[in-house]
Amino acid sequence: MADYIYTMEVRLTPDQMRGVTLVQEVARAAGMNVYLTGGAVRDIISGFSIRDLDFAVQGNPLKLQKDLERAGATIGGVDEDAKDILLTLPGNARAEIGMARTERYEKTGKPPIVTPATIIEDLRRRDFTINAMALSLNPGSRGLLMDPFNGAADIEAKSLRILHNYAFLEEPSRLIRATRFAARFHWPLEERTQARFDSAKENNYIEYITNKAIGYEVAQLAYEEDPLHVVRALEKEDWLKVLSPHWTSAKMDAAGLGQLMKSRQQMNELGYSPDASAAVMYFLTSRLSDKEIADMRKLMPRRDLVEAWRDLEENAKALAKRLTSKEAATPSRTWKLLSEASQQMILFLSVTARQQGVVQKLKNYFTKWRQIQQKIPLPEMVELHITPELPEYPKIANDVFMLLLDGKLRSRTETLKFLKPLAPPPPPPPPAPKRGRAAKAAVATAQPSIAANPGKKGKSQAPAPAIPPAKEPAAKAPVVREKPQSANHKKNSKPVAKAKKKGGAKKR
Repeated sequence: MADYIYTMEVRLTPDQMRGVTLVQEVARAAGMNVYLTGGAVRDIISGFSIRDLDFAVQGNPLKLQKDLERAGATIGGVDEDAKDILLTLPGNARAEIGMARTERYEKTGKPPIVTPATIIEDLRRRDFTINAMALSLNPGSRGLLMDPFNGAADIEAKSLRILHNYAFLEEPSRLIRATRFAARFHWPLEERTQARFDSAKENNYIEYITNKAIGYEVAQLAYEEDPLHVVRALEKEDWLKVLSPHWTSAKMDAAGLGQLMKSRQQMNELGYSPDASAAVMYFLTSRLSDKEIADMRKLMPRRDLVEAWRDLEENAKALAKRLTSKEAATPSRTWKLLSEASQQMILFLSVTARQQGVVQKLKNYFTKWRQIQQKIPLPEMVELHITPELPEYPKIANDVFMLLLDGKLRSRTETLKFLKPLAPPPPPPPPAPKRGRAAKAAVATAQPSIAANPGKKGKSQAPAPAIPPAKEPAAKAPVVREKPQSANHKKNSKPVAKAKKKGGAKKR
């Protein structure tokens, strides 16, 4: 069980992980069991990028709406019939919370009859085996993977398989979904699934698709990693005209969409995570009429996506205007303005801007000015004890960066002159060590008293040398016979010889 929790924590972004924790705590406080399900579990296991989080709760998730909003979540749409909530969690993590339920279709093209159910029953109603898995987030079973249809095995085999023979008949939008998944993952349909797909297409089951399903499928295109490839696959199967009668790849701005994906990747590499969904829809529908676009927006379930798409051009023009005003007269002011602007708007403007001044400032923001940011004089700051431990450190570092941007700090001397008044006072010297009784006794023992060593008054006397213990005479020391030496040597050696004779061993 712990392996799947570890995999989830590794694969989710920090914002997504915080979102999982938030939903888990809110559901637990309401007494509801909660599970991570569907595409989120599929992408965690498969290694594909995790687009959004899908949760299922055993209970009515609509009761969690107020608690989620109080915790910082934004509600993007609510389905009263299916008991689904579409929301954006803090940190811009998209999520959907649905009621664990069964769906019974009495007639093709009609909404199903929804009934609350257990999580296992909920998994049985889903479309493909790779989406029919759940990961428990509940105490006692946290990390338990429920996979009743061997979805993990199909992920390993890279195959798309429906759960039952009537999957396309009950919900015709699964035909579009099958094509979308096959294009995204580059996986084929399993043999039986392909046969059912061909039969459903031949019998024109797609004509029973509901407007709700159309809106859902249109919205999903906004979050694809390679939307142009997916749209062309849909067009090849004639599904694109199902989503909008006059929609073709010729009515899309393929060049703009390609540049958007490239710019998003560059921002990701710099640590940003812009939501490109509104901009993707802008380029996918760039040559459709206003009425066609309006009709498409009416069907989409996420109102936050619709609003962002509708206001995209107007907000981009407003940001471009600010970038050409006095508000962005200096590099430091421009940096501040762009740092506080929406990442999504910066992404869109980086692709659509035509004013040379705006284009250059955006280019500097992503390249030149970031190189200057790497030149913040950290050695000089450390030398002056201006370190991250100081509460004022972020402000000081930012002030230095702003001055470097505007060219007001050009040398090490100027930098030190600016930083010295901001340096904290030096730490006080450590207190002198206190001598205890043991230390005083040791000093007294080491210094001989004057009474024990009498001498002249007022003069200190050196301590008497320690007398080494007498050595026991060696028994039967051998007699050493010396060679005859010169007279001078004998003269110098006489005292030594006498000493040796005096202290040597007795002869037998």
